[in-house]
Amino acid sequence: MHNDVLPTATSLQIVRVDQGGVNERILAREAKVDYRRVEAASVKMPACFTSAEGKRLFVRMFATLQLNAHFISVIARTRLDPEDVARVETALRERLDAVSAALDRAIDGAEALFKAHGITRVATYDTRALEIEVGVLSSSGRRYLELLGKLDQLMPLLQTLEIHEVITTREVDKQRALVKRQVRGVATAARNFASGLRRRMNAPEVEIEGQGHSVEETTPDGASVLTGEDAPTAALPPAAPVAEAGASGEGENDETSAQRVATM
Repeated sequence: MHNDVLPTATSLQIVRVDQGGVNERILAREAKVDYRRVEAASVKMPACFTSAEGKRLFVRMFATLQLNAHFISVIARTRLDPEDVARVETALRERLDAVSAALDRAIDGAEALFKAHGITRVATYDTRALEIEVGVLSSSGRRYLELLGKLDQLMPLLQTLEIHEVITTREVDKQRALVKRQVRGVATAARNFASGLRRRMNAPEVEIEGQGHSVEETTPDGASVLTGEDAPTAALPPAAPVAEAGASGEGENDETSAQRVATM
């Protein structure tokens, strides 16, 4: 065979990699959110998500959080007592801060395990990153975007620990499900808060002018969105010390590596 037609290292492609089709499928499957009634200004911020979990949660939940937070802070204030609205805003902000702190502890715990086991390289994705410019309407939207970024940062750390058999596949699945549930829970809380305020706005004027309701009473069925399995108050603990990070054992009183990264 002539040298001109021999395959070269650059011409051979051993593995077919994604060229953007995955991102197109994720975006196509999600309903487009209508922002035409939102007349507020927004700050355009770049966002980049590499993990499958980060991409999907961003597409499914970010707009929900944004629109409901806008309703709480802007629309509800036109009909309801500003102090009642402020209490709801505070509750939502506390929820965001609690989940953000839990993700910080999980990332710190994973990095401690990296150091204890001499791991220097983090797993990367062969699919293209989802890069998009986002219009952020409020401080709650900005905080939630940062929250999604932290989740996206944690996912490859957990995968790397599983590849090196520091934690098991089952432990990774549990941790991944916990974190996703907490991040989804923030958007769900915003929706529940907005629904409660919307009901009060549609109530007769006599009820609106009555005594103020607590934050917990703004949720459906009289239940507080700050309680339940999605509440982050008992979420991920602080990172384990490096000396403990390498320990193992299945004894009754021993913790697994994943529990040191993050556990209920």
